[in-house]
Amino acid sequence: MTAPAVSCTIDLSQSGRQLGRLQFPKITNTGGWGASFVPIATIGNGDGDGPTVLVSGGNHGDEYEGQIACLRLIQEIRPEEVQGRLIVIPVISTAASKSCTRMWPSGANFNRSFPGSPSGPPNEQLADYFTRVLFPAADVVIDMHSGGRTAWFLPCSHMHVVDDQAQRKAMLEGMQAWNSDFHFLYIDVNGHGLLPVEAEDQGKIVITTELGGGGRVPAPVHELAWSGLTNVLRHVGVLVGDVQTRASLGLPEATILDGRDPANYVMADEDGIFEGLIEPGAEVSAGEPVARLWFPDRIDREPTVLEAPLDGVLACIRATPATEAGDGVFTVGQPIEASALL
Repeated sequence: MTAPAVSCTIDLSQSGRQLGRLQFPKITNTGGWGASFVPIATIGNGDGDGPTVLVSGGNHGDEYEGQIACLRLIQEIRPEEVQGRLIVIPVISTAASKSCTRMWPSGANFNRSFPGSPSGPPNEQLADYFTRVLFPAADVVIDMHSGGRTAWFLPCSHMHVVDDQAQRKAMLEGMQAWNSDFHFLYIDVNGHGLLPVEAEDQGKIVITTELGGGGRVPAPVHELAWSGLTNVLRHVGVLVGDVQTRASLGLPEATILDGRDPANYVMADEDGIFEGLIEPGAEVSAGEPVARLWFPDRIDREPTVLEAPLDGVLACIRATPATEAGDGVFTVGQPIEASALL
């Protein structure tokens, strides 16, 4: 089998706090023999008997909530607080993060690059390293997302509903340990090759998020990213300390929204300017107006009213008014009891 094209400057199995980078070939107009760098850190405790947890942010470059939470994790968590090992990749898509874009400069979507290939383009080389080196080393995978610049998603943890019952139960409990007001059950609506799916297929406990978005990160979302991440790490046993629940925090039970019906994902049929009429978190009925699409090139034309496809709760809405045909404009989910997943 071909060796990974990606190399790592640190020994992932060593105890203590290590800071390094992943590097893989880069050829540009300014250099034929170069490398792309992705930061990586480990925080391990050889004296502790605990799991290995892989934590990542910046899968998409313009999703900064997870990036900052990961950077804070590297700075603030000490090896003596760890039982087992943390592997932290704070900014996967480094160039996209610097340019505030979802995609890599090549146009590649890293979250559609799996399982990857050591002989493919750079995004597939990096995905191959995750697939063949990082995931096999991990017991738990946490990959933090948000709506990026183009969407505002109810700040929440979320998950796929996997077939394996024991894995599903562990993922459900991990998702709930984020202590967000909402959780979301999602499906692949736009192709294959997701990072979480590859990790799930390897039997890992996978916990993911949608922490807001819209081009700005409010302070409460930063706090939820940090408090949720660290509580989940305590929940899975890699960080010492008491696990908090919504009940222990004096909070009501969270709402789980089921987004597994493809009809929940509404897209624009044509170009226009998007206007949201209600905010995420609002209950909606099928046929109720949620948004309008205006047409500046046809000022004689009335706007198209975009209606809720199903009864439920508005989970996500477009943040960027300029809209192209085929763009996602809003997403609905139906409340579901956790027991229904078990």
